[in-house]
Amino acid sequence: MTTTPRFTGEQPVLKFDSLDVQFRTEFGSVHAVKGITLSVAPGEVMALVGESGSGKSVTATTALGLLPKSATIDGETFVTDKSIGTLGGRQLRAMRGNRVAMVFQEPMTALNPVITIGEQLTESMEVHGVAFGAEAWDRAVELLDAVGIPGAERRAKQFPHELSGGMRQRVVIAMALTCDPDVIIADEPTTALDVTVQADILDLLRSLKDKLNTGILLITHNMGVVADMADNVAVMFKGTIVERGPVEQVLLQPQHAYTKKLLAAVPRLGKGHGQFGVAPHPVEEGAQTALDVRDLVVEYHRAGKKPFRAVDGVSFDVHRGEIVGLVGESGSGKSTIGRALLGLIPSESGEVRVLDQDLLGIRGAQLKSLRRRIGVIFQDPAASLNPRFPIGDVIAEPLSVHKEGSAKEREARVHELLDAVHLPRTVYNRYPHELSGGQRQRVSIARALALSPDLLIADEPTSALDVSVQASVLAMFTELQREFGFACLFISHDLAVIDSLAHRVVVMQFGKIVEKGTREEVLLDPREEYTRRLLAAAPVPNPIEQRQRREARHELLRGFGDEVVEFDTRELDQGGWSKRSQD
Repeated sequence: MTTTPRFTGEQPVLKFDSLDVQFRTEFGSVHAVKGITLSVAPGEVMALVGESGSGKSVTATTALGLLPKSATIDGETFVTDKSIGTLGGRQLRAMRGNRVAMVFQEPMTALNPVITIGEQLTESMEVHGVAFGAEAWDRAVELLDAVGIPGAERRAKQFPHELSGGMRQRVVIAMALTCDPDVIIADEPTTALDVTVQADILDLLRSLKDKLNTGILLITHNMGVVADMADNVAVMFKGTIVERGPVEQVLLQPQHAYTKKLLAAVPRLGKGHGQFGVAPHPVEEGAQTALDVRDLVVEYHRAGKKPFRAVDGVSFDVHRGEIVGLVGESGSGKSTIGRALLGLIPSESGEVRVLDQDLLGIRGAQLKSLRRRIGVIFQDPAASLNPRFPIGDVIAEPLSVHKEGSAKEREARVHELLDAVHLPRTVYNRYPHELSGGQRQRVSIARALALSPDLLIADEPTSALDVSVQASVLAMFTELQREFGFACLFISHDLAVIDSLAHRVVVMQFGKIVEKGTREEVLLDPREEYTRRLLAAAPVPNPIEQRQRREARHELLRGFGDEVVEFDTRELDQGGWSKRSQD
């Protein structure tokens, strides 16, 4: 479907004209991008959406001339009036950062860990001849202040590891602005961020493009971010653009089957159970308590320093057949609780009872026997699956450790589990690297269920998955929970996912529980300020509704006495940042 995009009367700052990219590999040629045409005008946010492997990042990388030598590129990529394919090495280096800048998904890979923040900002200015010495340093501090980093002068002297994830992402945005580029490519700029930090970063990017008239190519698979930021949307599937148009049209009236599939897979806050066709079974009245946590305290001890209390007096319980969602932002203590419950880190004090046994007080054979009744699903399946083991051995490992059944019985059990998690039995002899991310996560779930546990601890099990894969995994997870009846502590920062699964919700901040109750009480009628902040910051994939939610969030923040930070260009205007005469 072709529609007339906005900004049609303006000269594009970024344009892909019949772009075609193939990669030579030892197994033959991989056709990553198949003749796409796309443009970004000044002041426009063009969202390029699609799942992993669709060709989004390959498309964007051509604008920086960073594809490897194994790539064969046909068609043209223009940044303003310059064709990337005609530029030599020196010309490309002069253009990067100057005309086109990149905001990467993971700021720690984009920042040099052994150079201070201020030095990294001034380096870009000095390389491109924008400013030098003390003047460059002053402008670096001004930029940090402009992107909402408090104590900018002090932060400029710190190293990346001393900043939070949200602050590091703001630094990367400040770096992208050092030379006043015509276009910014933002590659999944909020994927690794908490929901409130994500909302602040999106506010910042929106204000930036409005005030500086910078074009933005936003690469993402998060439809809520698209609704919040984009003017126009292009949907990529297997290297081609299958649908494009204004954001309201594409998100509210999708025409292509793939776009409809993506939108149908997005969990919606407020929709409750059954979003993916299967609802968790109601908890039986008087169900046995599977997990009982009382006044749990976990501290990290550092040499010569006061212990850091990561979990401070936390109490909650989980009943058989119940899913309890543990939510909160990074640093709230969610994952620390999960690791403490698994005995992976020691607890300072408190009581943890699993199926009426004292988890913290038993040792040896008793502890091993109790642990077999606890399953765990980690966030990153690639890191939690042994790469040397075939899938059959990975799933059978808990059975072997606890000496369950004969080799033939274990093999039969693995086949049952593969069927349960909707994987073909042919993966039995394949290795983890041969499977997709969604398939590896299904293997993790199968392994966690191998011993038919009474309690399952799931730590962000879907956060790294594409939206349609996440939807299928959540539907499967709910089916399994109904079939096996296990109790589950589901740790996540995605409130919409929790809304689709959980019976009760526990909200954490700074190691303490700030609110807990039924899903309806916490997510639909929150009492505490922090919970209301979290809910207000969660984007929805409807641009009209999201605009209203954004305005309501700003009003809520002002009511709490917060300042709604916007990009401040006054210092930049006074400092005379124009460098076009130097091109």
